[in-house]
Formats: sequence, structure tokens, C-alpha cells
Amino acid sequence: MGFWLITPVKPFEEGKSRLAKVLSIAERTSLNQQLLTNLLTVVQRAGVCTGMIVVSQSHAALQLAAAHNAVPLLEKKQKIYVDGLNPALEQARTAAMARGATVLLVLPADLPWIQPDDLWQLYRAAQRQPGIIIVPSRDNGTNALLLQPPDAIAFAFGPDSFARHEQLAAQAGLPCQTLRMPNLAIDIDQPADLALLADPTMSAYSSFT
Repeated sequence: MGFWLITPVKPFEEGKSRLAKVLSIAERTSLNQQLLTNLLTVVQRAGVCTGMIVVSQSHAALQLAAAHNAVPLLEKKQKIYVDGLNPALEQARTAAMARGATVLLVLPADLPWIQPDDLWQLYRAAQRQPGIIIVPSRDNGTNALLLQPPDAIAFAFGPDSFARHEQLAAQAGLPCQTLRMPNLAIDIDQPADLALLADPTMSAYSSFT
């Protein structure tokens, strides 16, 4: 199967704005760079994806993507930023399908605990049953969305996206699996989340804790 990953990335200096009270712009920039580097490195190590696309308005993010053999896709600017990252994901979906994608996996960059085995678990689940797989975040968002076929449903990232993606799957009449995956449930959004990076296995992030 043509198993493609797409990851949307804000400009490094703009991402993680909720951490502004505890991290400087320089520190947030460095953290965002490390998170994207970690994700792309883990995906490469897993060897499960046919290809990777990083969509961003940031040339620094796109350069980092290219250095890890991902397709760098310059995000089209929206005249009115009303739908979050969903238009960027639609742009990346079109690019992936043009490259032969038959399965699409959407992952955010801020998954510091992700491991190659997590990618294989998603891959095997997709092999067992085509349709939609959702991995919820701790706050009922969506930290992984797998679509087979890749245009199965529209993207609905934002508040309560887990429930919204489930609803779209039901409306489309497609099988929908919910996988509870601890490594993918943890993202970095709030100052309290930085404590999660203090674990000895997270030594690459020790300067942010």
C-alpha cells in the first residue's frame, strides 16, 4: 500500500505559544525544531511509510523536512485564517494522492514519546480493516488520524476533533477504529506538559524542563 504521512508545522517561532510564560521565543523555536526532528527520525527508523510530507509556511521547517527525506510543501496562505490547519492538510492530502497514496496518516509534530512500534501498530491495524483509525489525545483531540482511502472524510482538526472525526466516519458509512496509544496521547501544549519531558529517556529535551 502507498502509506503516506503528512504533518503540518507552524513556523518554529510561532508554535507552542501557550508556553510563552515559561519559555522564551528562542527556547520555543528550539523545542519545535527538536520535536519535528524527533518525529521524522522515528518515522524513518520505522520504515513503514512510503513517503512523508511536511506542510508549512516556514522555510526553516521545510528545509528540516527535506534533510530528513520528507517532501517539503509550502503551505498556501489563507486570506482569512478561519479553519486552523485543515486547509493545509487538504493541500498535503492532494499532494500525497498525486504521489500514489492509498493510505494517509496525519500526525502532529509534538509527539515526543512516539516510537517506531507505534507506526507499525497503526500500519497493522490498517491492514486488518480499511477505513478510519483515530488515536485520541488526552483532551479529546486527535493525535493520529489514519484514512484508507486517503480521501475518506474531510479533516476536522480543532476543538473536540475526536468526536467530529468519529461523526464524519459514521456519516460516510466507513468502519472507524479508536486506538488508545499512550505514546501518541501525550503532546506538549501547556506549561505543565513540560514536566513530562523530565523523564530520563527524554534527555534531548532536558533544557526545557
